[in-house]
Amino acid sequence: MSNRNAAIEDRAPAPAGEGALERARLPGFGRGLSARVLALTVLFVMLSEVLIYAPSIAGFRLDWLNEKLASGHLATLALEATPDYMIDPQLELTLLQHAGARLVALHTPDGKNLMLRGATAQLVIDDTLDLDDHNPVDLIGGAFDTLSHTTNRVLRVLGHSPRAPDTVVEVVLDEKPLHDAMVAYSWRVLGVGIVISLVTATLIFLSLQWLIIRPMRRITNEMVRFRNDPEAPLEPNVPRRGDEIGVAEREFGLMRREVRRALGQKERLAALGTAVNKINHDLRGVLSTARLVADRMTGSGDPDVKKATPALVKALDRAVDLCSDTLNFTREGPPRPELSSFALGELCQEVKDSLSRHLVDGKAIETAVALEFSVIADRGQMFRVIRNLGENALQMGAQHVTISAARRDGKVEIEVADDGPGLPPKAVENLFRPFRGSARAGGTGLGLAIARELARVQGGDLRLAESSGRGARFAIELPDRKTA
Repeated sequence: MSNRNAAIEDRAPAPAGEGALERARLPGFGRGLSARVLALTVLFVMLSEVLIYAPSIAGFRLDWLNEKLASGHLATLALEATPDYMIDPQLELTLLQHAGARLVALHTPDGKNLMLRGATAQLVIDDTLDLDDHNPVDLIGGAFDTLSHTTNRVLRVLGHSPRAPDTVVEVVLDEKPLHDAMVAYSWRVLGVGIVISLVTATLIFLSLQWLIIRPMRRITNEMVRFRNDPEAPLEPNVPRRGDEIGVAEREFGLMRREVRRALGQKERLAALGTAVNKINHDLRGVLSTARLVADRMTGSGDPDVKKATPALVKALDRAVDLCSDTLNFTREGPPRPELSSFALGELCQEVKDSLSRHLVDGKAIETAVALEFSVIADRGQMFRVIRNLGENALQMGAQHVTISAARRDGKVEIEVADDGPGLPPKAVENLFRPFRGSARAGGTGLGLAIARELARVQGGDLRLAESSGRGARFAIELPDRKTA
């Protein structure tokens, strides 16, 4: 129970200032996803309204001007009712006032030219608009040009009459009434746009709140709760949705169960590892004493004792190696590499000397590495990696082991090849996996796992390059720091 509590305390957040992780808290509405969705919806609807507003205000301006042409056409019909095309000046002013113009001219297909000019003296025309010659871009530009002029301008507008397509009408009018009408229309469009955007944003917001935000907030709540207290009881509800949100909820539920199961297993392994370390420490002392006794037995005069001693020594060596490998693997990780430049050939010779007790019955290790071949790596770690590969090869029955090295593509590649029987398929399948990737009976597979870990911590890797009935070949890759 104490080990379990210790494991739980190890996972608890550390005090402030010691790399502690702050407990997660859900954001409020103002910083949450809901507020952002609402704001973006209103923004996009208003942007759509702006894009619609430009052609809408241009169409309003064109309709207003065409209406003035039609009103001017109607006003000139009073001239045709008189024999001399002359009317009372007061009536002329009244007609122009109702038409909203200063001057109206009518050009009929039969060549008649009629005009209502009222009491207007010499007019100064600021701009001329031909409604028969226009395109959408010009109409939009003209609309915003009218809106930008707050002072009055005198416009001359001409075009075919909407009531008589074969008749051309010219109207001279003030732009200020058009400007005021367009401003009033813009305010109406803005008001309608605001109402539409709010209604649309509300509907979209409620839909997204129900479909996405509430489920995501529920998932986020569960994540925060699980992170703050991984051992809290799980809710039994199972989502029935078939879309991506439902899949995410179900997968998160499965992941929580797997993580909780892994945490429980980690606690048990932590307790087991502590016990194994203590047992290994004591067992190594016992085995060392037994090894000393066995060494003394080699000088015994009893033939039976002398004959059995080598087998006893090998068994004790295997037991000591097993304890050492287990202790090395159960550490929290490989030591930080201390890089230095050294001659690889000298290191390989040291590996050969350390394996001299295995070099019996014609077994040999050849170091095909030039004396001047040097690398930058952790010398002690590389000794352990190469020695482990050579020792494994000799224990597997190889008679000849070759260690070679070369530089290729910015890397240093060290090969350890042997002429043994190769690795069995099961060992290849579980290679570098502790307690599963051993190639010989009674092995643990820890040696290769530790060797690969030592190679990777230096920025390299260890891989099986070849395995067949003619032998096996392992490749150690290291970055060539001399050419980097």
